[in-house]
Amino acid sequence: MRVIEVNKLSKVYPGGIEAVKGISFDVEEGEIFGFLGPNGAGKTTTMMMLTTLIKPTSGSAKVCGYDAVKNPNPVRLSIGYVSQDLAVDDSLTGWENLYLQGRFYHIPKNTMEKRIKELLELVHLADRADEKVENYSGGMRKRLDIAMGLIHRPRVLFLDEPTLGLDVQTRQDIWSYIARIREENNMTIFLTTHYMEEADNICDRIAIIDHGEIKAIDTPKNLKENLGGDLITLSIRQNSIEVINLFFESIRNIEYVKDIRKSDGRYTIVASKGERLIPLVFNIAHEKDIEITSITLKQPTLDDVYIAYTGRELRDEEGSREDNRRMDRILRRSR
Repeated sequence: MRVIEVNKLSKVYPGGIEAVKGISFDVEEGEIFGFLGPNGAGKTTTMMMLTTLIKPTSGSAKVCGYDAVKNPNPVRLSIGYVSQDLAVDDSLTGWENLYLQGRFYHIPKNTMEKRIKELLELVHLADRADEKVENYSGGMRKRLDIAMGLIHRPRVLFLDEPTLGLDVQTRQDIWSYIARIREENNMTIFLTTHYMEEADNICDRIAIIDHGEIKAIDTPKNLKENLGGDLITLSIRQNSIEVINLFFESIRNIEYVKDIRKSDGRYTIVASKGERLIPLVFNIAHEKDIEITSITLKQPTLDDVYIAYTGRELRDEEGSREDNRRMDRILRRSR
């Protein structure tokens, strides 16, 4: 069953800035769906349209069968949303934060107490429930923030960079909670993340978005396999463009070679039998008087998939001024 249906969705901001350019995709019930892309690619804008926070310029989006523009209230009651910025109130206790959130959704008091207790145990905060959040660590705050998004038992949970700025152990803990939530409640989870290993390990499917357009959408396994085989990455000492072109033309004619790409001054050869190809590459380099300064052979990763579709590494992307300010706020809260 499809719980999210997006059809030719677009958003144009004042000044003619196209943040999202007519994208279409579906998300199945119980699926963990990852949205990957550099800062400014349209990830957060898409999520804000799906959660009814902003209206699209054109196209449509349905969540749990409701149109996000025509029926925003049923959509809001069906979803949970955890943004990059923490929504917890430091002056309240963990229990009080959850209680206040539950009141927003008009959850009956007798149901609320049981549900708060379950959530605090789920995120391992039961022993700190009556302590003010100002004394919580960054990881504890984020776990409480996620629990607040679950208080009304949504069918779909939206997570915008849920582990940004957290240490590795805390990130792993949070993902174990999220996986457990999905397993126990058949909840659909739509997330954005900058951490490729997280997306690879936890997502059932991934969409790569760049410049407001979806470049690829599939399972992490298929995305990696579709690159075509082993990856040989090499750097060469600068020669004339003509010599370099002749060098790679000769390599391209070898039967094992499927593609050659250039990114950040390095060349990546996609090949079916990388271990057999490397000696041939060195032979051709010797013939063409090309000096290879480094060469590596590896199996494709999600990072490689991302580079193939966007031409750059996600972790090296420089965000906008507002993205950087948001990151600073999160890191300060996490200390």
